[in-house]
Amino acid sequence: MGCGICAAKCPKKVPDEFNLGMSKRKAVYVPFAQTVPLKYTIDRNACLYFKAVDAGKKGKCKACEKFCENNAIDFDQKEEVIDLNVGSVILAPGFQAFDPAGLEAYHYTEFKNVVTSMDFERVLAATGPTEGHLLRPSDNKEPGKIAWLQCVGSRDINRCDNAYCSSVCCMYAIKEAMIASEHSHSPFDATIFFMDMRTYGKDFEKYYNRAKYDMGIRFIRCRVHSVEENEDTGLKVSYVNDNGDTRDENFDMIVLSVGLESSACAMDLASKMGIELDQYDFAKTSPFRPVATSKSGIYVAGCFQGPKDIPYSVMEASAAAAAASTDLASVRGTLKRVKEFPPERDVSGEEIRTGVFVCNCGINIGSVVNVPEVAEFARTLPDVTYVQENLFSCSQDAQDQLAGVIKEQGLNRVVVAACSPRTHEPLFQETMSNTGVNKHLFEMANIRDQNSWVHGSDPEAATQKAKDLVAMAAAKANYRVALEPIEVPLTKSTMVLGGGPAGMTAALTIADQGFKVYLVERKEQLGGHGLKMRKTFTGEPVGPFLDETIKRVNGHKNIEVHIGAEPVKVTGFVGNFHTSLDTGVEFDYGTAIIATGADSVSVDEYLYGQNPNVMKWFDLDKKIKEDPDFIRETKCAVAIHCVGSREPERPYCSKICCSHAIASAIDLKELNPEMNIFMLYRDIRTYGRLEELYQKARSMGIIFVRYDLESKPKVEEVDGELRVTVMDHVLGRPILLAPDFVTLYTAIAPRGSEKLSDMFKVTLNQEKFFQEAHMKLRPVDFSTDGIFVCGIAHYPKPLDECITQAQAAASRAVTILAQEKVVIEPIVAAFVERDACRGCGLCVALCPYGALEIEDTTEGRKVKLISASCKGCGICAATCYRHAISINAFTDTQIEAQMHALLHH
Repeated sequence: MGCGICAAKCPKKVPDEFNLGMSKRKAVYVPFAQTVPLKYTIDRNACLYFKAVDAGKKGKCKACEKFCENNAIDFDQKEEVIDLNVGSVILAPGFQAFDPAGLEAYHYTEFKNVVTSMDFERVLAATGPTEGHLLRPSDNKEPGKIAWLQCVGSRDINRCDNAYCSSVCCMYAIKEAMIASEHSHSPFDATIFFMDMRTYGKDFEKYYNRAKYDMGIRFIRCRVHSVEENEDTGLKVSYVNDNGDTRDENFDMIVLSVGLESSACAMDLASKMGIELDQYDFAKTSPFRPVATSKSGIYVAGCFQGPKDIPYSVMEASAAAAAASTDLASVRGTLKRVKEFPPERDVSGEEIRTGVFVCNCGINIGSVVNVPEVAEFARTLPDVTYVQENLFSCSQDAQDQLAGVIKEQGLNRVVVAACSPRTHEPLFQETMSNTGVNKHLFEMANIRDQNSWVHGSDPEAATQKAKDLVAMAAAKANYRVALEPIEVPLTKSTMVLGGGPAGMTAALTIADQGFKVYLVERKEQLGGHGLKMRKTFTGEPVGPFLDETIKRVNGHKNIEVHIGAEPVKVTGFVGNFHTSLDTGVEFDYGTAIIATGADSVSVDEYLYGQNPNVMKWFDLDKKIKEDPDFIRETKCAVAIHCVGSREPERPYCSKICCSHAIASAIDLKELNPEMNIFMLYRDIRTYGRLEELYQKARSMGIIFVRYDLESKPKVEEVDGELRVTVMDHVLGRPILLAPDFVTLYTAIAPRGSEKLSDMFKVTLNQEKFFQEAHMKLRPVDFSTDGIFVCGIAHYPKPLDECITQAQAAASRAVTILAQEKVVIEPIVAAFVERDACRGCGLCVALCPYGALEIEDTTEGRKVKLISASCKGCGICAATCYRHAISINAFTDTQIEAQMHALLHH
């Protein structure tokens, strides 16, 4: 827990409070892995125990282990060999951060205030060496000016062998800069030096723009060559700006944004498993089977497959699970273990005993809210018999402690004042169930997202608001009652909407596991955008893969294909959906996957539609395939990137345009080596191993000219010939090009999503792409249970990622289909007094989920509740002027108690 007892009791004072665990330190041994990451580490060379062991003697000194109250240190642990018989294997050993110690120009091992991004994460962490306070290592002073240097250990074949882009560094640098700015108590200057800003993911560009325009973070396009140290331990950076001028600038700290690489233990694991690695020592996979290794039955997920962020890693994990479960479909359930909870105690006749647990959430809450003051206030609230502060209430040791306190204190209500119930409420509820207390006797006060994060500049007001929220939560908890889950039958089949590569992959993944699939495609043939694709970005032809996939789908006994069809009506709820198609066909199913794709936008600029030699990207692909002689006769070609993307109307990156444009340019060069090709771009976003395309294109003589949004290229027709004018940032003057044709790499935009959103009761983001329930925790789920999303209907992505996401969506659907029934949380509408209902139908008309119907009864028209469809939004309860309907866990009595507590505590 970072309590410091080990440091105090150690005769050699070995545990080091400020040791960040950096590679610049000598052999750091951290025996605290059983708990949360701590700020104390041990230098193995100084420890008496390990000095003896390393000398071949028996270690005797175990002072730190003896006095550790949390049993976090154990010198007697022995290696244990466990034999397991399994049918499939999933490898997810992760990555290691690039060690910049060998890059002498950055002086990482010499200058204390040069740290890596991983080191800086520890500085920002509440359990880190400075307890989350922004202090620099040299003197523990708060830095006022920090620089981030990008691409350290990535996109570099001169100082290391990592030619690839590590995919995540741009985003984590922006995140660190924003958090550092928020943590700073004085004027703060954050600067990011970069080559290309690769914010290519869903909503990433918005995050970048927020950092740039709202937070004032500076972005300088330059790869810094070296770092020097000043006498005051400040750091000097020399760089060249966009105007070609050399600048010297001083910083208090420098953060090296290090890349991701495969670890030695991961490579050893691959060797033991007998799987192939690629040239960068990541697991070798195919774009058509992106989670399958070279050895049958062994799958891969996460950064061992290649550098990627958390959402895609989680998605890939589900995809690997789908592949493994397909192998094991015939033996599903034979080794299943069902978790059993102790019998619930009936607390209805007990005196109310409420426990309040106030969390610091590291410094997320504790740096703003006076947590001890809030805890002391909680002790004065009615029926509160126990109060406790926690550093991290969600940690495993805190959960174990919570369970113990519930039993010891006889608590029958629990209030946790911490972060968002959206992410952590299920964790606390499970702890309640583990103690034999109904989980719905739990209440959560969100004093982080709704308080400390938005009132960081006013700690006094934030503390008062935290008290208000805790008082309201405790008052509501008094009126909480035990609720039982709702069980409904399950139709073991799935509807997949969309017959492109993603939809077909999802359908096959589910059908191969023995479940019925209805595959619905609005066009008259399967294939989707895959029909337009010639090859993957790594060069594999798409046609054979697509032909085989279509053949498998059409011939699969568990797949019923409906082409030329669209849904016109969708009713029901998880486990029990019903759909009517415009062809007159109807069917029932338990889960649904939306894979309807998207389209490139139409454009009315750059003479598109006016000159036949101005085309869009798939037009060029068709030209290369069907008219290679035209390419061989061409002298000059121009490609314009970001047409319709990263603009106010569509403030997002379409992700695949850069890679597609460069791949096509390489094809043009291979067909006609003498052709002059100009790529007009804003940032080149060839993330991951796609960076190889960029390197190859430059080596072939393809010319890249950067433009910005304020000076977009100008396309004109002069005497029947095309002319393109673009401002060259290097020359500082416009250049005139005379291409034979121009290709526009246009934005990818949703198609028909609003209609489907209304039909399926699922959400969209601002750009009308389907919105997942949670970017990291539920990346293919909707908030509406039983419905999932994959492919470019979710967001633009390359073919291999579409396939991965389709497998992930299928995996999530199968987790429902594999059950015997559907269990639904009881936070739904319920009748307070059915006799009060007059059947006016107002609630029915307003319900967004179709959870209410009018039925004729012997008592007249009444509303019928379909609990399984209800999401507990409360519209019906708020609408009913007769107060006939209420929402479980949000009753009028509970809400009135909250209001009274707010106004009178």
